[in-house]
Order: sequence, then C-alpha cells, then structure tokens
Amino acid sequence: MVNKPRQMKMVGFMQAQNCSIAPGSWRHPAAATDFLTPEYFQRIGRVLEEGKFHLAFFDDRLAMPDIYGQSHEEAVANGVRVVKMDPATIVTAIGMVTSHIGLGVTYSTTYYEPFHVARLFGTLDLMTKGRAAWNVVTSLNNSEAANFGRAAHLDHNERYERADEFMEVVLGLWKSWDHDALIVDKQSGAFADPKKVHPLNFSGKYFSARGPLPVPPSPQGHPVLIQAGQSGRGRQFAGRWGDLIFVVYPNKEVGQTQYAAVKAEVAAAGRDPEQVAICPACYVCVAETREMAEEKREYIRQLAKPIDAVALLSEALNFDFATKGMDSEFTDAELKALSWGGFRERVITLSGKANPTVGDFVKYSARGTIGEFPIFCGTPSDVADQMEEWFNSRACDGFVLAATHTPGAYEDFVRFVVPELQRRGVYQKDYAGTTLRENLGLPIPGHLGDA
Repeated sequence: MVNKPRQMKMVGFMQAQNCSIAPGSWRHPAAATDFLTPEYFQRIGRVLEEGKFHLAFFDDRLAMPDIYGQSHEEAVANGVRVVKMDPATIVTAIGMVTSHIGLGVTYSTTYYEPFHVARLFGTLDLMTKGRAAWNVVTSLNNSEAANFGRAAHLDHNERYERADEFMEVVLGLWKSWDHDALIVDKQSGAFADPKKVHPLNFSGKYFSARGPLPVPPSPQGHPVLIQAGQSGRGRQFAGRWGDLIFVVYPNKEVGQTQYAAVKAEVAAAGRDPEQVAICPACYVCVAETREMAEEKREYIRQLAKPIDAVALLSEALNFDFATKGMDSEFTDAELKALSWGGFRERVITLSGKANPTVGDFVKYSARGTIGEFPIFCGTPSDVADQMEEWFNSRACDGFVLAATHTPGAYEDFVRFVVPELQRRGVYQKDYAGTTLRENLGLPIPGHLGDA
C-alpha cells in the first residue's frame, strides 16, 4: 500500500460581522460593505471553494465588545467587531451556492442546550449534504453571561467540565438513528425500523436528555468537531473531542512544541493523532513582487487604531483594560481571573514577565492588529516557502487563513498562492469527495446498533 503524500488542510477564518477578525479591515478602501446581505458571504464562499479550501469557518461571540470602560460606545463608534449575526443562518446561505466546501459554525456549550445544538447541527449537516462542522467553545466573558440572564460567567475549569458532559449528550443524540433505520416504503407503509432508533436516557451533573433526536444522520454520519483549546485544560478537551484543532502560534518554533503537546493529548485520549489536524491562524500579504506585498502589509497595519486593541483585549479576557494604566502590572489574582488561559500564557511567555503590564498585553498579543497571527508576506513563491516550512517541520497540518480585508485577501490567496502550493504537491487540486469528512480524510463515525 502506497502512503498518500501529506497535504495541507486550508480553512477560511470568517466572521458574521462588519469586518474580518482584524477590526480595522472594514476601513480598507477595497473592503466590501454589503456585509448585511447574503451575497457578501456567498461571494466569499464561492472564492474559497474555487481555491479548494476544506472549510469556511465562522468564529462567534454572544455579545458585542462592551467591557472596556463598561460601555459599548467606543467599540460601536469605531466598528470594532460590533455586528454579530447568527452564523448558522449565514452558512446555510453559503451552502446553497456551493457544493464541496465544509461549513463550520461556532456554538457555545455554556449558553445553549445539548438538544438544541444536536438538532441544529444535525439539520445543517443534512441541508449541506454532509458538509457541516461545529466549533465547540465555552464562551469567554460576563457580557455573554448577561445576555443569557446569568449574573457572571462560569469559571474556567467548570466551563470545561460542563462542556465535556455537553459533548457526551450531543454525540449520544447524534447516534440516535442507525445508518439504515429509514425504510420509506409506501406500499408496505413502513417508514423506519423502530429498533434502529434509540433513546439516550442520559442523566448527568449538568444535563439530562431522553432522546431520541428526531434528525436522521447525514451522509458523513455527523458534523466534524472543531476545537481551539490551548490552555492545559483546554488542550485536554481538544485532545479528547476535536477533529480539527485551531491554534494561535507566534512563530514556528513555539508551534512545533505546542503541536507535539496537542498531538500527545490526542494520543492520551486514546485517539489516532494522525486523524486530527492542527491548524494555526495566519495572515497572508501576497503580490507580484516582494516590495508590493510589503507595501500592502504596511498599509493594512496602519488601519488599526489603539481602541481596537484595548476593546478586544477586554472582551477576550473578561477584564476592563480601562481600569489600569499602560505601565501597570497585573497582579497574580488578576492574571488568574483572566478568562482565556491560553491567551494569558502566551503573553507571559513572549514578554518573559510573570506579571505583564497592560502595555505588554497590547504589544505581545497584538490584539486588534494583523500582528496577532503570523504574517506570510511576499511573492507567491515566498509565501508558499514560508507556509511549507511550517508544514514540513511539523508545526502544523495546515492553516486557518484570516483576511486582512474582504473579499480581496481571499481572492489574492486563491489567485496567487494556491496554484503554487498545488504545483509543489502539498495542497489538493480537487476535493476528494462531497462530504467534509471525505475531504479531511476522516472516517464516518458509527451509530448505535451498527455491527
């Protein structure tokens, strides 16, 4: 048996909002402004599918950034990721104009119920003919809690304990129907075999669910699972559940170390590490010459405003950055209370300080700028070299491409970089099949009652 050459997984990092994950992207002269229409997202979906991306993935928050200064006003005035539509509706619209690209949506285990999530994603998977993926998150801050009638956000470890149980319920509900349960014989009147449709009867610490789920399985069995945990507890959760794991690495060397650590968590959970793809976020600035690409990059960097950084840091870490001066150090208690452990650890590592200042968080996180992720910049050959170096050195299994502006950043990547990666044999020239699992090389999961 000949081993198939390893190829990059490619994910388009999208937002159901007024900008890409880079809040200054809406200020770019070439950025489309029809983001409240289906055509905006369908156009991007078509571009990504033309470029043979495996997945279009939507990040999400359940509140606008309003923790900085305990107000939404600065974020709204400056367009700092304040439009947040429901991405499940948007990927349905994209699914209607595409046929192969996977469609991923973020949904919270903290503020939704397992039955609701199981039914929503089960239905989405059917309506996209087996192309759905669920990005499993535990949410981040008190603003999200307030929108769901809660006094405060759950602490870090309890969120993950609750999320583990949430996953058991959802996966159990997705196994309600055997793959051959449906009969649909009009002459005999037999619709389905009731012995092949199973109740769940789950009762746990946080959830209970009787089942069965009234949604039969899709051609891929059930949606692909995405996770982005990078803290110790989050990495353990990702290792147990994730098919695709999204990460943020400041450089290749850190990537190699953390890549190995996540793969070890996958193995510790009794799963095959080669069946789990780890993909770091990145930006790409590409043009016909290196000078033109660098000019693009510097122009885009200038689009960021100081408010972008502090508003998004406050949102991500559930801490009001307006309450401290730029040179003020975080105390041990304040650091422990920050909601995103992996983010905190990254800033501590890069700054070399046990107690970083506000300025350190702004500098080393590069939140709100395109410096938050690695930037691959240059000619198509330059960019392909940089991406291939990460890939071949086992710092990643592919990439999550964030847009410096939309749709232009995706169009540039598909036009310039994809053909070069394909020429080198590290990127697919066509889709392997019609389902996301086929295209990622993942097996179809079994169902209760299967032999």
